Amino acid sequence: MAPVPGSGLAKGLAVTLRTMTRKTVTEQYPDAQPELPPRTRGVIGLFEENCTVCMLCARECPDWCIYIDSHKETVPAATPGGRDRSRNVLDRFAIDFALCMYCGICIEVCPFDALFWSPEFEYAETDIRDLTHERDKLREWMWTVPAPPALDPGAEEPKELAAARKAADKLAAQQQTDRPGQEDQS
Repeated sequence: MAPVPGSGLAKGLAVTLRTMTRKTVTEQYPDAQPELPPRTRGVIGLFEENCTVCMLCARECPDWCIYIDSHKETVPAATPGGRDRSRNVLDRFAIDFALCMYCGICIEVCPFDALFWSPEFEYAETDIRDLTHERDKLREWMWTVPAPPALDPGAEEPKELAAARKAADKLAAQQQTDRPGQEDQS
């Protein structure tokens, strides 16, 4: 059977009329802040104390929007006769958010947890050159990074904590066995 001429138009008008009678759900953005999901990707924050200038984030970035400059500094030996060490010191850490595609690869590859997602999304600029955030600005975003979610109570204890607890228990047991022997010798 062939469709009736004008039935498509009637269906379209029915959808329009149905939509016109519903209450709108538009959020008035500047006046009412949106409720963001917990894992929102807004801006990247830098925890500078954890950065060892390993350059993994800059190497793995597909957009090459992370700029890092550093220099080596000699640390004197801790003990006499020891060897002097050298360490990298961060001079510049910048992310160009005009180029960034918010993939999160830099955060995932950072072995020292120096980069974090912040849910802040209100950092628009009138000049595109101001979207390159230097380390001072990236450090400011760290205040907006939410705390990590609590561990699931039914989850297995992390291996690091289990190993530390086992070592502490072993040391406590060893100290208790050593104490009675010391009292007998007195």
